[in-house]
Amino acid sequence: MPSTDNPLGRVLLSQARKAIADELGLPAPATFDDPQLAQRGATFVTLTIDGELRGCIGSLNAHRALGVDVVENARAAAFSDPRFPPLSADEFGKVRVEVSLLSAPEFLEFRDEADALAQIRPGIDGVIFFNGCQKATFLPQVWDQLPDKASFMAALKQKARLPVDFWGPNVMIAVYQVQKWYEPPPSRE
Repeated sequence: MPSTDNPLGRVLLSQARKAIADELGLPAPATFDDPQLAQRGATFVTLTIDGELRGCIGSLNAHRALGVDVVENARAAAFSDPRFPPLSADEFGKVRVEVSLLSAPEFLEFRDEADALAQIRPGIDGVIFFNGCQKATFLPQVWDQLPDKASFMAALKQKARLPVDFWGPNVMIAVYQVQKWYEPPPSRE
């Protein structure tokens, strides 16, 4: 069960929350250290308030140290997600942090869209849709909102700024899995 009951998960969550607190000039909670932070890793940091998305930014490929990746993605999710204004100090106590650690993406071989959809595993696979320089991804958690494969793919195409019925010879699909950890909901005082 994804939660804070994992040493690496606790470390990543503490690093993400501290990065946001530091940027806001707020007292930072204690952080934990782990040798795995020095290894390359790709993370997504998702922020929610009252169950609603408040920011989500991440890396699809492990191109830097895991500790650096989670800190940079936490800051970006809080302050640079173009869908939202920067997180305010007033929101900090209400925000819930989730960190997803991605496996290396694996490209699928397929004949057509139906064949690609048949290979994707709902609830397990995160999906990256490529068409030339257009690219979009959904984490496996998005299956909770879009459990139907066709709807999931249509929304992913829209995210890539393509028509929902688009398909072409340059389409590539990659899948990845995640380990995810999240903070408990903030207490209501």
